Amino acid sequence: MRESWAADRLTAILSGHAVRAAAEMTAQAKREHLSAARREAVDACHRYLTGHLDELRYDTALSNGWPIATGAVEGTCRHLIADRLDITGARWGLHGAEAVLRLRAIVSNGDLDPY
Repeated sequence: MRESWAADRLTAILSGHAVRAAAEMTAQAKREHLSAARREAVDACHRYLTGHLDELRYDTALSNGWPIATGAVEGTCRHLIADRLDITGARWGLHGAEAVLRLRAIVSNGDLDPY
């Protein structure tokens, strides 16, 4: 049930209907008389969705075939790239940086010994 509910909201947001999804969440929270703590989570989500409409044009991105970054993707990029290559004073050439990133990916995936 929860997964289906979340999938419906996500589909609406990805289809360019973030305002509608936010309004539906708020209306449902009101109908269900949520506790203050649970209502704050809904209100925070509503504020985020309605406050970031310019950044939530997923329908445009998807229709143009553009990638959509997620927290998991951004975290992986930070782990593989920024934590190693973005250090003060470091200078990297393309070949050296690529070699380091490949090695970090192999180690992070637990594949160093077979490699």
